[in-house]
Amino acid sequence: MEPVVIYGSILEGGGQTLRISSALSAILGVPIRIHSIRAGRSTPGLRPQHLTGLNLIKDLTNGSLEGGNIGSTEITLRPSQISGGEFSVDTKTAGSITLIVQAILPCLLFAGKKSVIKMKGGTNVEMSPPLDYFTDVFSSVAKRFGISFSCKLIKRLSCVTLDQPQTLKCVNGVSFVAGTIPIRVANEMAHSATLKIHDSLGNIPVNIHQFKENKAFGNGAALILSCETADGMLLGGTGLGKPRNAANQVGQEAADELIESCFRKVCLDQYAQDQVIIFMALAEGISKVLVGPPTLHTRTAIHVTSQLTGVKFDIIDLKTQPETFIIECKDVESTRLSKSFSGQMSMETQ
Repeated sequence: MEPVVIYGSILEGGGQTLRISSALSAILGVPIRIHSIRAGRSTPGLRPQHLTGLNLIKDLTNGSLEGGNIGSTEITLRPSQISGGEFSVDTKTAGSITLIVQAILPCLLFAGKKSVIKMKGGTNVEMSPPLDYFTDVFSSVAKRFGISFSCKLIKRLSCVTLDQPQTLKCVNGVSFVAGTIPIRVANEMAHSATLKIHDSLGNIPVNIHQFKENKAFGNGAALILSCETADGMLLGGTGLGKPRNAANQVGQEAADELIESCFRKVCLDQYAQDQVIIFMALAEGISKVLVGPPTLHTRTAIHVTSQLTGVKFDIIDLKTQPETFIIECKDVESTRLSKSFSGQMSMETQ
């Protein structure tokens, strides 16, 4: 079978194209050739975390990967059957673990048996979802599709209807520091975030746990917030400490991210948008989600998913202020997309 050719610099033009296309290639059993990978970036081509994810999918499917080198701008992936099992991966850098999980999680749903993936890499990395966000916030969204990261998977992906404006209930979070950074930094991040949330959202309950992690490689600080709605949805906001950023600035950045989603009363925040696209395509039936303006990552995910599956997505502008949209996905009658899956899957990080 001739590979499906995918332009790697389309829309977002980064790792999103690699993650979505390689996952769907594995699930559908369709070979792909991706060229012009990250062509518009300051360092074009594959980075360690991209290559780690591609090699893992190659191993999961007993397939082959051509062009699998750091800096490569073209790869060809030829998957075989998804087998699952136990695997260990190491990005050799602080490359994001959660971005690797984004690529392999859809594949593991079709493995047919328990899979254990041990990963070593970055848990809180700039320009990627923090691990706490992925496990605490995105996991609640995944459960709406019938997916659990750590226990039995439901036999078939369920479509979702998450299209009603949300009523806010409470805000929870964790503010932590590691290494030589003092606990007062965690306290200041939490305090500034709490003030910002109360100023914008009123007297909503806010509970942010602050702690210091003594066992760590290097220094770091981060704040992860989640707002629970009356319907049990979770919206997230994150802030990552940087050498020249004051603690109160990190707190305000995390709060601003959260507040933007809360003001819109959406069901999914900006980080969850693009991550659900592949599950919407694989689910039976019609899925609808209420979101803010679709991000470039989301539009990229829709473009690549539609190209490989034939599934139709519609983005409906609700003409509200602030802006809200419905992303709707209608499944396609295809045996490749109606497989059932069973078994267990767990992921460990080191």
